[in-house]
Amino acid sequence: MGYWKAKVLPKIKQIFDKNGPKKTAAAEACKSFDEAKEEYSKEFEEKKTELQPKVVEIYEAAAVEIKSLVKEPKGAGLKKNSEGVQKFLDELVKIEFPGSKGVSEASSNFGPSYVSGPILFVLEKVSSLIVTEDNKKEEEPAAADATEEVEVKEKEIVIEAKEEEPPAPAPPVADVAPMLKVEDAPKA
Repeated sequence: MGYWKAKVLPKIKQIFDKNGPKKTAAAEACKSFDEAKEEYSKEFEEKKTELQPKVVEIYEAAAVEIKSLVKEPKGAGLKKNSEGVQKFLDELVKIEFPGSKGVSEASSNFGPSYVSGPILFVLEKVSSLIVTEDNKKEEEPAAADATEEVEVKEKEIVIEAKEEEPPAPAPPVADVAPMLKVEDAPKA
């Protein structure tokens, strides 16, 4: 019985253990990132103007799946596109994006699904730079479209006003003999 408790049972527990060493280490990495989150936010605000053109360049070069994940960060997207997320994080490390180095290392060691909180934080910061760029591009065409629509609507109103002439009066109804009922019909 001693052998069973000393050797076999620990091996079985290790196999079926939900919180394995990888998950525990990932939880510690997430906890240390959460403690430094404020520092990363401050650093991000300081370097925002320097980082924006670089981030936009990396974003434009990224795959469509990564672009959609940046716009709407979700945990499910991290699991589906783990390789793409890792490449995107590596690119952010190259431009020294705040917090990306620790997140990239944790992601490569434990997998993006285990460190989803820090990855989503970094992606939200990236999306704040991207969204402002997208909004500027959308506002310019929207203003031009609005003036074109007004011109078109004015023309349509003028056309509609001309078409709304009163209809011609109906021709007078001629005196028609009243119709006879079947019963009143002449007998032949």
